[in-house]
Amino acid sequence: MKIKSILLTAAATLALTTTAQAADLTLKFGHVGKPGSLFEASVNEFAKCSNAALGDKAEVVTFGSSQLGKDKELLQKLKLGQITFSLPSSVMSSVSDTFGVFEMPYIIKDREHMKRVQAKLGETFQAAAKSKGYRILGYFENGFRHITNNTRAITVPADLAGVKLRTPKGAWRVKMFKLYGANPTPMAFSEVFTALQTGVIDGQENPYAQIASAKFQEVQKYLSITGHVYTPAYVLVSDSGFSKLPADVQSGLEQCATETQAFVYDTAARLETELLDVIKAAGVAVNNADNDAFIAASKAIYDEFASSVDGGSDLINTVQGLAK
Repeated sequence: MKIKSILLTAAATLALTTTAQAADLTLKFGHVGKPGSLFEASVNEFAKCSNAALGDKAEVVTFGSSQLGKDKELLQKLKLGQITFSLPSSVMSSVSDTFGVFEMPYIIKDREHMKRVQAKLGETFQAAAKSKGYRILGYFENGFRHITNNTRAITVPADLAGVKLRTPKGAWRVKMFKLYGANPTPMAFSEVFTALQTGVIDGQENPYAQIASAKFQEVQKYLSITGHVYTPAYVLVSDSGFSKLPADVQSGLEQCATETQAFVYDTAARLETELLDVIKAAGVAVNNADNDAFIAASKAIYDEFASSVDGGSDLINTVQGLAK
């Protein structure tokens, strides 16, 4: 059995190598999504579309589960030309404060709202990315985030008092949970399961697709449905590196990044129902949070963003105006 496994692995590796050699360019797509995650499904669909469109001109090869690095490492590898694509979400607020508008609690109401924001402010976000040497090819998603922990059910912000909660490495998320009374602890996604299992942290916040694929339900007692933040994910490239690709390769990749969004949103909506059932089946206690209480407790972070970020007030007003 062991020999058979080795032979199968060798055959798969040879097939991958042969495919890569058949293409003029191999384009690496690194991301942090685990098997079964929305990130994995989204990136694989983009690769499928791109490889069909590009033929032997180029091949997109995907690497999930932080194989090529954590979010910040992937951003650096884009700049160095070591990978072609990454799929950051919350970490983009550390690239430019402009992306911090998506960190404002409850600012995005649903995916139709997000589409209108993308259409209206796409050039604003693109300019922010390009000012840091990146380029956005398309918008996928991480999704609506909810809180899990091992201390208590979270209904109102006061329930978070003293809870050591993992957050992504973005300043605005940390500010938000400090405001709510939690003890936010920035940490790479790949480290979270072990930290929860060993009690280094009490909880975390993520969309169902990340919670379930990372198996956090195995090491968490409570899931509180807060939907406190919707995080887009960005198909990101190095601006200078992408510009050096052949024009027809660029256009094929841009078209697939745009076309894949519909698949991503449809898959995300389906997983919200399916994966909540998976989490419940694991024995996690589920409750609905008081969203109005969280919204009322969020005014200070809106005020800080509006006053401290260049154009922050206009960004907030524009995004909120597109909710209707």
